[in-house]
Amino acid sequence: MKKWMLAWLMAALLLPTAFAQRLYDGSGRQIGRVDAERFYNASGQQIGRIDGERVYDASGRQLGRIDGTRVYSASGSQMGRIDGERLYSASGSAMGRIDGDRLYDGSGRQIGRADGLRRMQVIVFFYFFM
Repeated sequence: MKKWMLAWLMAALLLPTAFAQRLYDGSGRQIGRVDAERFYNASGQQIGRIDGERVYDASGRQLGRIDGTRVYSASGSQMGRIDGERLYSASGSAMGRIDGDRLYDGSGRQIGRADGLRRMQVIVFFYFFM
């Protein structure tokens, strides 16, 4: 009886995190997941990783970096800006926003949902892997 209770308790504690690091498109299809600092597509192939403020593709090539509220490409040009929950392009046009676990495009249409991802993980996925 004790082994069953321990197994149930472990499953109850571990299952939410096992399914919590996923990103979905606007129609509810999984488009990716994050495992620690590694990013995967819907097929489970690693597509990138973050190391501090730097973002890399699956082969280790630097794609860019996020420095505070600014997003830069690998060449150093500004790709975008983050203002609270709003995401902007380098030219200043609204690209999207994050509202809780929901991701919206610049026109306000929901384009995705992030279950259990940290805000920075969602921003990295939005700018570099979507």
